[in-house]
Amino acid sequence: MTTNIAISRKYKVLGSRLDEHTRRIWAATEAMALGYGGISLVSRSTGISRRAILVGIQEIEQGDSLPEGRIRRLGGGRKSNVEQQPGLQEKLESLVDPLTRGDPESPLRWTIKSTRRLAEELAEKGYTACSRSVASLLIEMGYSLQGNQKTLEGNQHPDRNAQFEYINARVSKELQAGQPVISVDTKKKELLGNYANSGTQWRKKGDPRKVNGHDFPGPEIPRAHPYGIYEIQRNAGFVNIGTDHDTATFAVASIRAWWKAQGRKTYVNAKRLLITADSGGSNGARLRLWKWELQRLADELQFSISVSHFPPGTSKWNKVEHRLFSFISSNWRGEPLVDYGTVVNLISRTTTTTGLKVLCRLDRRRYPTGKIVSTKEWESINVVRDTFHGDWNYTIQPRVIV
Repeated sequence: MTTNIAISRKYKVLGSRLDEHTRRIWAATEAMALGYGGISLVSRSTGISRRAILVGIQEIEQGDSLPEGRIRRLGGGRKSNVEQQPGLQEKLESLVDPLTRGDPESPLRWTIKSTRRLAEELAEKGYTACSRSVASLLIEMGYSLQGNQKTLEGNQHPDRNAQFEYINARVSKELQAGQPVISVDTKKKELLGNYANSGTQWRKKGDPRKVNGHDFPGPEIPRAHPYGIYEIQRNAGFVNIGTDHDTATFAVASIRAWWKAQGRKTYVNAKRLLITADSGGSNGARLRLWKWELQRLADELQFSISVSHFPPGTSKWNKVEHRLFSFISSNWRGEPLVDYGTVVNLISRTTTTTGLKVLCRLDRRRYPTGKIVSTKEWESINVVRDTFHGDWNYTIQPRVIV
């Protein structure tokens, strides 16, 4: 955990229990323990002014004690920016990450805009907040500064941001209407056996887990193909572990399994389903078999299925990646995935402080590759493409409504 997040969490626990004097003494103590740069870091993490921290340090060094009765009454002092300007946090949220608006229970998020630029954009919209205040607000909202990560695949599409905004509007509308919205994707296939798994775990000193010296398995070694479905509204995950191939048929079979196990019980009045997915893989935007299998599912469920794909090169922005898969990887770090039972159990035990619950099942059915959708089958698909990027945004309606 980074230092600024740790201090911010401490302050959230202690802040309401401290008066004016003990608050600055505590902040001064934290800053002195950190050494160089500590004052700035504590100020950014807590919102306590640098001046108050400096006064606290001076009081500690000089041994000053506050005269009796000199503690500011509860609620005294200047009001915070958030109290003075209703809607400030919401507006800042929309500037940083429009895809998470309306969803406060999210894990650590990131921003690539500078606090100075964000302060300028807030000023343009009628809000007053200096860059330091913006930094404090971002930390409170669960954001942090992040380094570069290799996530982009090729050149960025010119309509990339417009598609993000389109998905956000579409998801928000469906959530407000109480209709199911899911984010789907296939996690990378996992090798089964006594092989090294990245990460570390607590064990007795000098007693590391013994695994195979090298990972060069033949085709006979079993693999697990986890297909994940993340429910944005309920913060719930469903993972279907395939034992054969990651095909479009397997992808839609996983969505069907989620609906039978969880969806139909939760959304008894569902009239439609919205899926957000990557543009490639087994649920690719250009994959005929994906649309053909969705048509079969729409016919079974007797309601329309809409899909919005993330632009090429933006798979890491898919909710299922950082709301479900990241926590699964963290939960089984350093644990060899020796068999399918281990994979299912570890995924099922994945939880977060925000209340994530995961249901996992094993799918041993065969999903052969090379299946071709004939021209006749393709032309029978009842697909309605949206006016904006119909290749990314479309709805498949039941062919026969009973």
